[in-house]
Amino acid sequence: MIYRPRHTSTSLGAISSCLAAVALVACANSDPVSGQGGSGGTSTTGAGGSTGEGGTGAKGGSTGTGGAPGTGGVPATGSAGTNGAAGTNGTGGRAGTNGAAGTNGAAGTNGVAGTNGAAGTNGAAGTNGAAGRGGTNGGAGTNGGAGTNGGAGRGGTNGSAGTNGSAGRGGTTGTGGTTGTGGSGTCTVGSLPSGGTAHSGTNTSGTAAGLSWSLWTNGAAQTITTYSTPAFSASWSNAGDFLARIGMQWGSGKPYTSLGTVTADFAETKSGSAGGYSYIGIYGWSTNPCVEWYIVDDSYNKMPVNPGNDTNKGTAVIDGGTYNIWLRNTTGTGGNRCGSSVTSWQQFYSVRQTARTCGQISITGHFNAWANAGLTLGSVLEASILVEAGGGTGSIAFPTANVTAQ
Repeated sequence: MIYRPRHTSTSLGAISSCLAAVALVACANSDPVSGQGGSGGTSTTGAGGSTGEGGTGAKGGSTGTGGAPGTGGVPATGSAGTNGAAGTNGTGGRAGTNGAAGTNGAAGTNGVAGTNGAAGTNGAAGTNGAAGRGGTNGGAGTNGGAGTNGGAGRGGTNGSAGTNGSAGRGGTTGTGGTTGTGGSGTCTVGSLPSGGTAHSGTNTSGTAAGLSWSLWTNGAAQTITTYSTPAFSASWSNAGDFLARIGMQWGSGKPYTSLGTVTADFAETKSGSAGGYSYIGIYGWSTNPCVEWYIVDDSYNKMPVNPGNDTNKGTAVIDGGTYNIWLRNTTGTGGNRCGSSVTSWQQFYSVRQTARTCGQISITGHFNAWANAGLTLGSVLEASILVEAGGGTGSIAFPTANVTAQ
């Protein structure tokens, strides 16, 4: 409430008393607020007779002193208002839950965009979803394609925009496929090493350059020449059936599935003739069951050769070429590696439809293709680079003739 000053009032009776007084006494101020001046004295007329002197004029009453100014009302002392109790501090808004981190982009195809950060409830806006990372490098292949850029992360709700995903790096350049030109191909054959050791006979064998070599014929003695590097050459004349080869041997044999990856690299030039049949490529044997097997990439005859009296078991694409798969049953004595008591065995053939004179041969790939066709090898005794001639007079040089198992 507001307190106002109090004022003292003058009574009417006090004023009348002043007017009736005989003594010419000025009334005292009675109005404490605004005092009035005193009234003048009244003159009295002398009694008749001699002329009396005129009565002394009454002196004017002294000027009344102005009333003292009224004292202002005493201000009411207001009691101090009780301080308002401090308002209870408002509870701070709970901090917004951070937006969940964006899920990383998956390997290979585009990185998945970062998931949006969820908006904080009554709090700070959710942190943006983390940007998706760029896709992983493109897998190696022929000139491997560049990995697609990771998609940009989307902005979190009520948050700042997600950072763009970094661009995926280009895929590493894939290693080129193994060289395998069709037909007479334009591969580089090269020249035989210098020197060399000639071996003549009808059934002879040995080692050179860390590999095993052998010569076999059912006719007159023929010749094979070996070198200090994986290479060889051979010549024949009126040889009947003649085989010259160099490669790897595994003693009493190993299952083909335990050999690792078996591969051959070859390059050859040929001249002359080789009778009614000839095979240039890879050759070997297995026992239990007894199998004589061939991978034929070239011949003195027109390709693809047909071994005859055989059953076609389909085709397989290996090393960039298509091979016909054949199964043949044969008989004989003295010419197999399964023992003198064995007089019949099977032959497996992979015959390339278009000839080539050099390249890499995935021997294990043929083992697998035969198994898929229902032709299963036993314990493998050898895998060698071969020339087989069924007569005629000719020669062949292999500046490269190497077999590895890893």
